[in-house]
Amino acid sequence: MCSSYITRCFGNQRLPSIGINSYQKVNSILFVIIRLNIVLFVQMYAELHVLSPLVPTREAYFLRYCQQQNVEDETYWAIVDFPLDGFHNSLQTSFPLYKRRPSGCLIQDMPNGYSRVTWVEHAEIEEKPIHQIFSHFVHSGMAFGANRWLAVLERQCERIASLMATNIPDIGVIPSPEARKNLMRLSQRMIRTFCVNISSCSGQVWTAVPDSSDDTVRITTRKVSEAGQPNGLILCAVSTTWLPYPHHHVFDLLRDERRRAQLEVLSNGNALHEVAHIANGSHPGNCISLLRINVASNSSQHVDLMLQESCTDKSGSLVVYSTVDVDSVQLAMSGEDPSCIPLLPLGFFITPMELMNDGGCKDEANGHNITTGSLLTVGLQVLASTIPSAKINLSSIAAINNHLCTTVQQISSALSSNCIGYCNDGDNGKEK
Repeated sequence: MCSSYITRCFGNQRLPSIGINSYQKVNSILFVIIRLNIVLFVQMYAELHVLSPLVPTREAYFLRYCQQQNVEDETYWAIVDFPLDGFHNSLQTSFPLYKRRPSGCLIQDMPNGYSRVTWVEHAEIEEKPIHQIFSHFVHSGMAFGANRWLAVLERQCERIASLMATNIPDIGVIPSPEARKNLMRLSQRMIRTFCVNISSCSGQVWTAVPDSSDDTVRITTRKVSEAGQPNGLILCAVSTTWLPYPHHHVFDLLRDERRRAQLEVLSNGNALHEVAHIANGSHPGNCISLLRINVASNSSQHVDLMLQESCTDKSGSLVVYSTVDVDSVQLAMSGEDPSCIPLLPLGFFITPMELMNDGGCKDEANGHNITTGSLLTVGLQVLASTIPSAKINLSSIAAINNHLCTTVQQISSALSSNCIGYCNDGDNGKEK
């Protein structure tokens, strides 16, 4: 993808977010173009989230400066963010202090049509307690660092290229390129809904579940009366668990509808059959699937469907899905406004994580014992009541907490039974 298009993505909040495991909410307040060697100034507001309520939100106001440079017949775009506190002392934030110090990237056009991106991330952060399970993930820079954003940017550029492409063959029932784009947009909304609802976004208040053994289960409720989600009182529960398996092993289990059907708690004993497939990038795990849920009640007049999107890069993976009816899918693919289609997505967020302990594999370079593993965050949502003003009851909380625990147990058991044995001795936990 060329440098000029990537640059436009940084200043256009209507384009898909460049975040999967860190969600970025951006408002463009001021947009000034100075016709001097193509210079852009954009005033930005951003909320950065890890997809878990256990990690505090980072909020910042900053100016984004973009300038094109031509050096020896080579085109560069420089994108620099710098804080606004020197210009607007009245700006108040509701989250722990996060000041975006001069940061940004240099984007260079390459002869093969690709771009070379160099990223620098520099921030001042107020020290706040972070749950132990995410402490290394955040403090190491894996959550908000330059490597994370580069990996996410690369994957998102592939998704945008897939959205614009007209020559990519699709498998299944998608009738036209326009229908393909519309289904991709519906899936993008599903992803955004999931990311917002399982993080600390928008001032959501999360409550710890007392019975959780490692204090990683959080619940919240929200009242929904607008289109796009089922109306009523929605109960959301999120938990994070460390698993002693490489993150790509966990991702492969959860994205594969045939293997996931073996998990009773997720499939209810029903088989899944893929009826449409959209590739979103070079990795086979970056894709959108439309799945038929094969249940006894299915008939020619009534078919249950599931929309699923999975995405992965070096920094982490995401699997999100939601049930949809046939009429909604036909509405979306016909070009009608899909914002009224109710979606209540569930999903999984997986990040690579290595723990140092006495039982791990030896890292000869540093002299540490390291166990290769991953953090698995599970996000569940249920319609607790069709009445938005209803009160949540303890039985609903107990039921969703039990569902979370059973989900994690079955995933861990499935991974254990399929494990061949891997060790982080230079092959990043690949099978031997």
